[in-house]
Amino acid sequence: MLDLSWLQYTLIALIFIWSGFVRSGLGFGGAVLSLPFLLMIHNDPLVYLPLISVHLLVFSSITILKSNSTRFQKNGNDTIQTPRESTIDWSYLKHAMSIMIIPKLIGVLGLITLPSSLMSGIIFSIVGFYSLTYIFNKPFNSNSKKLDILFLMMGAYISGTSLIGAPLIITVFASHVKKHQLRDTLFALWFILVAIKMSAFLYAGIDLQLIHHIWLLPCAAIGHIIGLRFHHYILTADTAVFYRVVGIALLIISITGLVQNMFPQ
Repeated sequence: MLDLSWLQYTLIALIFIWSGFVRSGLGFGGAVLSLPFLLMIHNDPLVYLPLISVHLLVFSSITILKSNSTRFQKNGNDTIQTPRESTIDWSYLKHAMSIMIIPKLIGVLGLITLPSSLMSGIIFSIVGFYSLTYIFNKPFNSNSKKLDILFLMMGAYISGTSLIGAPLIITVFASHVKKHQLRDTLFALWFILVAIKMSAFLYAGIDLQLIHHIWLLPCAAIGHIIGLRFHHYILTADTAVFYRVVGIALLIISITGLVQNMFPQ
């Protein structure tokens, strides 16, 4: 990461707290709801994507292991070991991956080869479009197998380029995965997709910003813990207002980012 001011580093820390909160609270959005803000501080996706990727690998695996850990029950003086029902829909996950793997690899190639300014413009444009669906509470709807395949392929490609393909992918998964399995199934999916991206980063010799994990991992952990509590609330609560506020913020950031990207100082 380039030399930045203490104010910029502080803002980055706060954004990673926000990223951890959103990721564990919603099961998605750690990148899409933080990357635009990060790019406003330093306009280079390849600086932040390795950091976000590692955080997702760490905290998604922790959450999945915790959700699927063995449960112990007391029966008098005896302890009975009772395995929990899996919180991951492995069957649908395998089906989705068979559709997504090729577009994902093509997207990763595009991330590595395209100029950072172009990728930033693409990211701001995509996030701006997503923000309108949040503001007007009109998420993408998938009601056919062909549309499912289209959304999964598009989401996989966008995920390969910028890690922000979640809204398209979630549209399909939400229609086929039970509500109580959705978050952890998505976490398992993100883990696989991000592992592919990290392999490409290593192969291409991209700086993984390892030194900055020392202080950014604890920031993400704070947000992660808060988000876990929030997740239990949103399982039953209406989140339309939350998404609308986030959508407005994202729209403002995206427009500002596009203007700065078109007219650099």
